[in-house]
Amino acid sequence: MQNRVVLITGGARRVGAAICRHLHAGGANLLVHYRSSAVEARALQAELNAIRPDSVALVQANLLNIAHLPTLVNETVQRFGRLDVLVNNASSFFPSPVGDITEETWDDLIGTNLKTPLFLSQAAAPHLRRTEGCIVNIVDIHADRPMKNYLVYNAAKGGLVSLTRSLARELGPEVRVNGVAPGAILWPEDEAWSDELARHRIIGTTLLKRAGEPSDIAKAVRFLVEDAPYVTGQILAVDGGRSVHL
Repeated sequence: MQNRVVLITGGARRVGAAICRHLHAGGANLLVHYRSSAVEARALQAELNAIRPDSVALVQANLLNIAHLPTLVNETVQRFGRLDVLVNNASSFFPSPVGDITEETWDDLIGTNLKTPLFLSQAAAPHLRRTEGCIVNIVDIHADRPMKNYLVYNAAKGGLVSLTRSLARELGPEVRVNGVAPGAILWPEDEAWSDELARHRIIGTTLLKRAGEPSDIAKAVRFLVEDAPYVTGQILAVDGGRSVHL
């Protein structure tokens, strides 16, 4: 990872911040995107720049504004001189049961989970070709095992799986494209997921009988970036075996 340049969306907190810390520890320079988590983004930047000065920059953007996405790529290249890795991590997540789905729901969930990764990858592709870089998309095991009442989210992540494989065909041989599909890593931040019994039931469906850590996702991302030069078009499930058991 030494001196490689990474653009990551939604990198200020939770799994995104873990990915940032892990890639930075390997020597990467980061352009960290955030939407509304300004306090967390600045704290992460200060933390990592204290370790290695001027190695982390920030950019704020609403990713649903497709016209702004090339700017994220251009700011990365202007700041660090190149682009080696794009991590499409940012994601909206909320229920969309049949009967309650609106066009706004569709635009938000499809926009952040599928449309943005496509157009950001397209903008990044010329730079990634020059560096023989790679793209890592953060997918979800529920792309293949849909959750009830999350129809649009499931569809968006299913589309991202297909996009990952399609981009691998389109951008090869210069650019590798893979995905990481998390399982029970961090619980969603809404009350619907606060039931301890429900959480234990979910953990019980893993083969390892425990929840994972954000660092598990970060390590998988780093593996695909740094140690998998002959891997492309693949989705790596990091879920404690839950997708096997479901």
